[in-house]
Amino acid sequence: MDLIRLFYIVPFVLLVACGSRKNVEEEKHRFDESIVVSAHQLASEAGAQMIKKGGNAADAAIATNFALAVTYPVAGNLGGGGFAVIRHAGGHTAALDFRETAPDAYTDSVFLDSNGNVVPNKSLFTVFAAGVPGSVEGMWQLHQNYANLEWSTLLQPAISLAQNGFALSENQAKRLNYYAEKFTELNDSNQCYLIKKRAWQAGDTLIQPELAAFLNRMAKTGRAAFYEGTHAKDLVKFIRAKGGLMKFEDLKNYRAVWREPYEFDFNGHHIISMPLPSSGGVLMHQILRMAELMKTDLRALPKDDYIHLLAEFERRAFADRSRHLGDPDFWDFPIEEMIADSYLLKRIANINMNRASNSDSIFPGNLPYESMETTHFSVVDHDGFAISITTTINAAYGSGIFVPGYGYLLNNEMDDFSAKAGVPNMFGLLGSDANAIKGEKRPLSSMSPTIITQNGQLKAVTGSPGGSTIITTVLQSIINLTTLGYEADASVGLPRFHHQWKPDVLVLEQAMVNDSLVALLTKRGHVIDTTYQLGNVNSISVNKNNELVAGADKRAENAAVIIK
Repeated sequence: MDLIRLFYIVPFVLLVACGSRKNVEEEKHRFDESIVVSAHQLASEAGAQMIKKGGNAADAAIATNFALAVTYPVAGNLGGGGFAVIRHAGGHTAALDFRETAPDAYTDSVFLDSNGNVVPNKSLFTVFAAGVPGSVEGMWQLHQNYANLEWSTLLQPAISLAQNGFALSENQAKRLNYYAEKFTELNDSNQCYLIKKRAWQAGDTLIQPELAAFLNRMAKTGRAAFYEGTHAKDLVKFIRAKGGLMKFEDLKNYRAVWREPYEFDFNGHHIISMPLPSSGGVLMHQILRMAELMKTDLRALPKDDYIHLLAEFERRAFADRSRHLGDPDFWDFPIEEMIADSYLLKRIANINMNRASNSDSIFPGNLPYESMETTHFSVVDHDGFAISITTTINAAYGSGIFVPGYGYLLNNEMDDFSAKAGVPNMFGLLGSDANAIKGEKRPLSSMSPTIITQNGQLKAVTGSPGGSTIITTVLQSIINLTTLGYEADASVGLPRFHHQWKPDVLVLEQAMVNDSLVALLTKRGHVIDTTYQLGNVNSISVNKNNELVAGADKRAENAAVIIK
């Protein structure tokens, strides 16, 4: 074992008793099939290829992730980051944080002008918007600790797709055309392959030679191809030429972090989700525990009561998020107090089933809309090894800034920090000093990859994109799978709703809207808004016959591949 590999494995082994696949005794196959479900058919197929080659869920996840960077550039990425929640067949769990970090030179005034006001769009569409990318390092860590196949093998499907191209769907062509003006404004049209002189059409082949060459280099030399050497120097030179502050050392020193998953029980099930800097685990715990403390049978509630009650829980949890949560490596967060029954009972004491709370009267407790353009995929292999991964570059196509010579887009994750206390980010989320910008810090996130077990056995793997709506989308997925009796295929199609405290609006998917429901909720005092889509869930569940069931959300072009 070389020293580099030892450097990555030893801290992980020391971290938790979860261990890696290589340290766990092999078990007999538990399922007759494996499933990969992601945002693109070709990416799911790339993962499936690895299972067929003798790989496991980790191999499939890595191949899927790199294939999404090619086939799903709106959110799949090399230039972003994300989270992974892992459950080995033997029951051991782990959480991998490969969230982007702020460059070391950043301070809490980086997005403010000389008068202390937030500079419009600086955290969105400039090189300052980009955090140090974590996606490649995340996949490298996953490989070093879990995979069966060679790293180079896992990148081959992505290399082939980038080199030979793939046919754009009608939706992909429309999106590229919609963002064409932004791409042209931010990039040299001769260097950005997403820019085309004529409009993109469905069936056009998107070929990405520079990305193929870069992926091929990474296949040969691993993470070093991204974080050290020529690419790192070129990326820093490009950013600093535009006034940015990222340094070579920011890339060289970046490390993904193995954390203990955020775990809790709900309705006879065990929920395994992402800890901070994801706010998803703790907020879902708060909301689901509030539901239990209310002693209300969610299955028996009329639709208007169900929506009203969950919205009341959600507005209180999001209020707490705004003050108390941030990167755990920089902020002493009061998790135990936030989930204590004594605290939650106080939070729900003034809930009125006949009247909506006014969010201006709901404050973060005194303790004793992220874009749809994130992507989530779920994998379960024959052994029951399960991985839930959510990854993003934040807004659609991230910052929109294309890295010349390397074929990928920079993220704009720095907008997920609180540029200034009390000033909302692009999704309307408020923050405080807990989520203030600081060098090497990770911004608070809503990404909530989640695994569910029951009686010690795998029950489901789920997650979603959707910015601030991720938490409420995954929350409803958990309730569907644990309480309402749905399997993954049916669960992902159910209409959804969302409340995040501020702005004080209850958002309903159009599929659930009717005059009667709107009237009942409006009568209670809810301000109603509607949207075509909330979230985009890709799930896998285990049915009563011990069979895997795939749930690929039809709100978008998601696809499940089943490997017998």
